[in-house]
Amino acid sequence: MSTGSPQIIEVSLISMTSHQCLHYLTPLKKALPATCVKRWASSSAPRITTHYTIYPREQDKRWEEISMERFSEEADVVIVGGGPAGLSAAIRLKQLAAEHDKELRVCLVEKASQLGAHTLSGACLEPRALQELFPDWKERGAPLNTPVTGDKFGILTEKYRIPVPILPGLPMNNHGNYIVRLGHLVSWLGEQAEALGVEIYPGYAAAEVLFHEDGSVKGIATNDVGIQKNGSPKPTFERGLELHAKVTIFGEGCHGHLAKQLYKTLNLRENCEPQTYAIGLKELWIIDEKKWKPGLVEHTVGWPLDRHTYGGSFLYHLNEGEPLVALGFVVGLDYQNPYVNPFGEFQRWKHHPSVVPTLEGATRIGYGARALNEGGFQSLPQLTFPGGILVGCSPGFMNVPKIKGTHTAMKSGMVAAETIFNKLTSENLQSSTQGLHVPEYEEALKKSWVWKELYAVRNIRPSCHGPLGLYGGIIYTGIFYWILRGKEPWTLKHKGLDSAQLKPAKDCTPIEYPKPDGKLSFDLLSSVALSGTNHEHDQPPHLTLKDDSVPVNRNLAIYDGPEQRFCPAGVYEYVPLESGEGSRLQINAQNCVHCKTCDIKDPSQNINWVVPEGGGGPAYNGM
Repeated sequence: MSTGSPQIIEVSLISMTSHQCLHYLTPLKKALPATCVKRWASSSAPRITTHYTIYPREQDKRWEEISMERFSEEADVVIVGGGPAGLSAAIRLKQLAAEHDKELRVCLVEKASQLGAHTLSGACLEPRALQELFPDWKERGAPLNTPVTGDKFGILTEKYRIPVPILPGLPMNNHGNYIVRLGHLVSWLGEQAEALGVEIYPGYAAAEVLFHEDGSVKGIATNDVGIQKNGSPKPTFERGLELHAKVTIFGEGCHGHLAKQLYKTLNLRENCEPQTYAIGLKELWIIDEKKWKPGLVEHTVGWPLDRHTYGGSFLYHLNEGEPLVALGFVVGLDYQNPYVNPFGEFQRWKHHPSVVPTLEGATRIGYGARALNEGGFQSLPQLTFPGGILVGCSPGFMNVPKIKGTHTAMKSGMVAAETIFNKLTSENLQSSTQGLHVPEYEEALKKSWVWKELYAVRNIRPSCHGPLGLYGGIIYTGIFYWILRGKEPWTLKHKGLDSAQLKPAKDCTPIEYPKPDGKLSFDLLSSVALSGTNHEHDQPPHLTLKDDSVPVNRNLAIYDGPEQRFCPAGVYEYVPLESGEGSRLQINAQNCVHCKTCDIKDPSQNINWVVPEGGGGPAYNGM
């Protein structure tokens, strides 16, 4: 084997075992660039990723004769994401246009097959923003059917529940709020938007940010369709559509695919702390009517989690014409033990003596999961840039101790709309870039109640990082927040990226989760079936790996493959090799519920979640 012939080396290595590869590569490390050695070393790993974001089409002969031309459309404002923030922005823009007799083309794209199908939240809604957007929301028939009638909070031990009083003014006080099925509210907001003239395109995933030559945002391109699983074009291949706008609003939700590109490209996170996250898992149950208490809100912390793992439960009694409860479990993604399985913790929690009576004889009808922003005030990035704006849970406006982000997301969208409209209709409109820059949005947001609310609770989540863990956070909330109302003169910091918190498996104790009983607790795959999740099978997996060798060589070797546990949909699975020696990672992309947890928690930061073909994913019914 000649060290002067890279092509010969690359071909030879493909037929070798990983040990043989390393034997021959070691002497070459000094003679060849490190990137070449890394690529050849990983070539021995089974091929998993075929997506064009990892293997560019320009270097693929199968694409040489394929036309890559895209059609384009022009709008005044393009909105990415049909959630509460994006729809509130769209509605407010058209309201202002009607009030001032102006023509304004507003286009909104949503990756779900219909509005609300990818929406998942608890959800206990604070109606403040909705009241501002539609003062007559009751007359319009907004689906807020369950006002909160009671609040309970408790700390769980393995066998007992210790009640904790909820004092007026504490974040967990839900007086005046409504329990809602957020997907239904999103669908209703979509109806209001369309009635005002907003152009809504469900089933179109925004796959790419487009830029002008001067670096300002030009708009977005939707996903291509008609690509085989191996990355080659089908006869039905169609290029996505380009949507150009003066301003593009990014409201993709937590850990958005395009937002994370913008953070890197435009360095938007330079002056803030890293974002931190949790995973929220949720189920819907029809219970015995005798146990049904419409309007009751219950939250707990403690068992089955230890004090150093942030998280807790919710159980809400809905008034939707049948005895329905929404229940769920949240686990902070800064946990350290790679053996933690959030789905397993959720299933175990349902067997607590204080929960069992509600669910005995009940029927589970829905399941889903979603990542949540938990960084709060300290983790807010730069919100404006030439040609674009960030709104909602994309930058992270969630009030963590309240476990609420819908009202703040909606308000951020409304503020964005007002500042954009003022800029677009200004007689002295001037812009130093081709994409319109609206720094007034961030300035206006800082003067709004959103900023004050997030600032007041900024220290509650970080206070859980101390020796007492979650209980330290409860003590902090009682002493400092309740007394000082968030006006303490200090700001606590977060621990850092969630992906960096895992300890090696050898330093941790494995966790044995009880087998599901099929009555209160269930297996993962039967749960995913209730989410309605589906993707076109013959398309490149949208869970892409930057290096196909990393899962086995690092994640499995050091952390015992945590992706097979932190994924709430069974997407990642380590299976034995046909030779019987070792394992390989299998990605079941069809199961993906678009929670983004893998992209966040992967300790190697090797997983990059990209959008699949539009219309794929979960089909939630009012989650």
